Amino acid sequence: MRNDLKHISDWVSTGDRVLDLGCGDGELMQYLQNHKNTSGYGMEINPDQIVTCVARGVDVIHQDLNDSLSYLDDSSFDTVMMTQSLQQTRHPDVLLNEMVRIGKKAIITFPNFGHWTTRVYLGLKGMMPMSKTLPYRWYNTPNIHLCTFKDFEVLCKENGIRIIQRTVVNTNHEESWQIKLFPNILGQVALYHIEKETSS
Repeated sequence: MRNDLKHISDWVSTGDRVLDLGCGDGELMQYLQNHKNTSGYGMEINPDQIVTCVARGVDVIHQDLNDSLSYLDDSSFDTVMMTQSLQQTRHPDVLLNEMVRIGKKAIITFPNFGHWTTRVYLGLKGMMPMSKTLPYRWYNTPNIHLCTFKDFEVLCKENGIRIIQRTVVNTNHEESWQIKLFPNILGQVALYHIEKETSS
C-alpha cells in the first residue's frame, strides 16, 4: 500500500464507520476493513474502478463528487476521507464543508502547487508546470483548483475547520526534517486530519 495511505490508516480508529470520497480501486477501504474492522463504503465515478472495488469486497456507490451530498445526515460517519481529489472538484470549499458535516472527522490529501520545483518551472519556462504529482498539461488536466498548503489552511480557518494534524511528504510519500522545516516550499503532498470547530 502507498505510504500516504498508511499515514491515513493511522488516523482511522478501529471500528470506525468510514466514507471514502473518490475511493478509486478501493485499496484503502479494503485495508481498513481487514486491519481496522471498519464499515462504510466508497464513492467513485469511474466504472472500471467500481468493478475493482466490488472485486475487493468494498461497498461502493457510483457518485460524481460534484453532485450534492446533502442527502447524507450530519455526523453519519466517524471518518470521511478524500485522497488526491479535492483539486479536481468544481467547488472544493463546498465539498470540504460537506466532509466535516457528514463526518465527525475528515482526512484529506492533495498536491502542493507551492512546491519549489513548481515555482522554478513557472518562473523559468513561463508555462504551467508538470511534475510527478502534477503530470498533465494545462489543457487536459483534471486538476481545476490547484492550491498550496497555505491556501488550504486559510480556507479551513475561514470555514471554522480545525486542523487536528498535518503530515507533509515528498513525491514518494516520505517525511523528512527538511520538509517539516519548510513544508510549503519542499512538501509535495499534504495529508490533513480535520474536524469542524465546536462553538464554546
